[in-house]
Amino acid sequence: MTGDEPASDGDAPDARGPDPEIDALLDAYALKDERRTGWQLRGVDAPESVAAHAWGVAYLVLTLGDRFRADLPEVDLDRALRLAVVHDVAEAETGDVATRADSTADPVDPAAKEAAEREAMRDLAGPLPDRVRDAWEAYEARDSPEAVLVKECDLLDVCLQAVIYERGDRYDPAAGDPDAFREYDDLDEFFATTEPRLRTETGRALFSRLRDRYRAARDGT
Repeated sequence: MTGDEPASDGDAPDARGPDPEIDALLDAYALKDERRTGWQLRGVDAPESVAAHAWGVAYLVLTLGDRFRADLPEVDLDRALRLAVVHDVAEAETGDVATRADSTADPVDPAAKEAAEREAMRDLAGPLPDRVRDAWEAYEARDSPEAVLVKECDLLDVCLQAVIYERGDRYDPAAGDPDAFREYDDLDEFFATTEPRLRTETGRALFSRLRDRYRAARDGT
């Protein structure tokens, strides 16, 4: 070894070899480029990514979480934030699958979707601390106040984003897939898919306010 060569460290990872932890992080970062399918179908210009949606959900947990205590008195907002951050991370491998209300849309097989996401999480979370997979599993189970809160915020985030796109005239149905929306005009379907899945009075009250704001933007009133 010459004086210009670095000393060898037997514990250092080989930069030329596999590094599962870094690979998992790189794979998860695909969320930054994975676009939300529902907005693409509606022809939204430069639609948000799944990662942007996850930020929105986490922000709603942080800013509005206390309002849900009447419905979820035991909720731990710090734990809810962990669930919010990872709740859609499997989509880095599976892609985003839109929830539809239109009866003419192709139905999603829930069992196949769940199986694909679990397989994706084995790859994405396997080399990482257990808390990553544990947070994702807790969200999927929907049996804790934190998981319920995150799901409520997940649904409300869609409505907030619809208001933004409607207010900014950010979509052209002809630029998307017009045949995908046969029963709903404008961005109405996103509210139709949200309303029946809300589980708390607080979530329903916030939904009603967002729907009013959307309709005002849609109708120019």
